[in-house]
Amino acid sequence: MASEQKVDLLVLGGGINGAGIARDAAGRGLKVMLCEQGDLAGATSSASTKLIHGGLRYLEQYEFRLVREALSEREVLLALAPHIIWPLRFVLPHEPHLRPAWLIRLGLFLYDHLGGRKKLPASQGLNLRESPLGQPLQPRLRRGFVYSDCWVEDSRLVILNAMDAAARGATICPRTRCIAARPAADGLWQAVLRDQRSGRERNVTARALVNAAGPWVEQVLRDVLGRPAPTRVRLVKGSHIVVPRLYEGEQAYLLQNADRRIVFTIPYEGAYTLIGTTDVAFAGDPAAAAISAEETAYLCQVVGSYFTRTLTPSDVVWSYAGVRPLHDDSARDAAAVTRDYVLELEQVEGAPLLSVFGGKITTYRRLAEQAMAKLAPHLSPENGPWTHDCCLPGGDLPGGDFQRFLDHLGQNHPWLPAALARRYARAYGTRTAVLLGGAMSLEGLGRAFGDGIYEAELRYLVTEEWAMEADDMLYRRSRLGLHVSPATRAAVTAWFDALPRPAPVDTSAGEAAKSPGA
Repeated sequence: MASEQKVDLLVLGGGINGAGIARDAAGRGLKVMLCEQGDLAGATSSASTKLIHGGLRYLEQYEFRLVREALSEREVLLALAPHIIWPLRFVLPHEPHLRPAWLIRLGLFLYDHLGGRKKLPASQGLNLRESPLGQPLQPRLRRGFVYSDCWVEDSRLVILNAMDAAARGATICPRTRCIAARPAADGLWQAVLRDQRSGRERNVTARALVNAAGPWVEQVLRDVLGRPAPTRVRLVKGSHIVVPRLYEGEQAYLLQNADRRIVFTIPYEGAYTLIGTTDVAFAGDPAAAAISAEETAYLCQVVGSYFTRTLTPSDVVWSYAGVRPLHDDSARDAAAVTRDYVLELEQVEGAPLLSVFGGKITTYRRLAEQAMAKLAPHLSPENGPWTHDCCLPGGDLPGGDFQRFLDHLGQNHPWLPAALARRYARAYGTRTAVLLGGAMSLEGLGRAFGDGIYEAELRYLVTEEWAMEADDMLYRRSRLGLHVSPATRAAVTAWFDALPRPAPVDTSAGEAAKSPGA
């Protein structure tokens, strides 16, 4: 028999919006459950360009409200999670035939002032022939600009929101699919959740339901909730490539293209450069999204038109693609579709349903606040908005100073190799102490798998961060998959494969009872 559970709020979707809403709701004193059909951040939220940014190009589309909100959130998030978010300088080479210099200067002036910038340095003009920042670029590029945004470890941002939600009482259920949800006569939602690994089901009664399924939001409306789902979402695929490091320095570059799109090149994982993104209309299963040969060639071509080094598809060491569920504003070009979000609240036979359309990582916290503002009259939470000044797990660095924290970590654990200490500090912040436990040496971290991976970290990820498979650890909670040897990867995979698994439900008796011959 399926187990039963009662909650105030059931959230469908474990990407950044679902995790952010679950955290906000749990902190307001509500009983929350979140279910995600795959791994947390397993789809769009781990396939971004990994930026916390205002969206400079959105100014051209007159998205002033979105840019203002994003710029304001940029500094809020930098304070809440300084271990996984940090400032990044962007160089914008000027191409006069694409956008006039006065227009770029005006855009950067607005970018500097719309969001109440306090911590990040202002934009400025640049002589690319005299500045070291111009050295990687072709000699024909003489003028440019430099401005600030922030980098974020996108999938870790999701995980940290889920962790904080759980710490505040939420039940987080990755690899759990909602197979049906219907309103009951008393204005409550009756949902059936199925564990994807064991097949076990549980019945959940919720006072309100949030559909934050990202690119599956309309599919959930139709197939899970039995609701009409007129097209509100435009699916756009964004793809990225990773190549060996293109240039020295920690600066990123914003490259304009003749089609009015932009491409970023960003220092990535020390030895690499991340290049993206594309904007391609998508149809099909978002879980199967992958970069096309045409997209790879496009990104290589854009980079080759700016840098002295040329790229070919053979230089690509890794690629990824994600499907962005953008709110359909009828824009003809996929690149011009709004990145703003829309929250639709409806009463389904008296049961509140909130559907999330669109959105971007930078504004997830404000989206969650606005979602709760819509749901509050139906749920009467104990507390009001609270997330604007409450650090995410591991983000409570003294004075918000990462280098100071890293120095103290090295002083307190001199046996930790410097590269490993930095990696732990960046990934886990102050929660590095939980990972290390009482270890007094590398041997105290347990089995060494190679390439700086120890069993203590794997156990931490399983017990604290819901890691269940090797890729959860190697490509979402970290990007170590880019660095480790095949032997290390095989050893980590074998370790995860040996973990106890929930026994699958035996449905043979039930299936036999349903068969025509029974």
